[in-house]
Amino acid sequence: MTLGAVSCLLVAWIAHRMEVIDHEGFPIHLGPKALTYWPWLIWEIVKANIDVALIIIKPKLDISPVMFRSEASQKTEVGVVTYANSITLTPGTITVAVNDGSVDVHSLTRGAAEEVMSGRMDKRVCQMEGDS
Repeated sequence: MTLGAVSCLLVAWIAHRMEVIDHEGFPIHLGPKALTYWPWLIWEIVKANIDVALIIIKPKLDISPVMFRSEASQKTEVGVVTYANSITLTPGTITVAVNDGSVDVHSLTRGAAEEVMSGRMDKRVCQMEGDS
């Protein structure tokens, strides 16, 4: 793992020296703000895993698939992609399409859909991006 980390740092340093790094392709500007976002996302993933596991082990599957559109308030492409990927990483939900200012999401349950529609994840990604 140490060699992998050193390799990553070396490649980033070489790319920086070659001046082939752009703001969108190498979003190092998200670094410090991500320190609070990633632990929060990991906790959301754990909670969603538990919810999906409980649905699976129940004798009667309490699934109610929902397809809906959620607002994406991010200002950059990196922010929108981070939001869409965060939804997909959370078990029980998947981002189907990214539109201008919104994402189409499929959810396994209404509860998971309500969690996305609450806007908490959207706000957290905006904070990480520096918009809020």
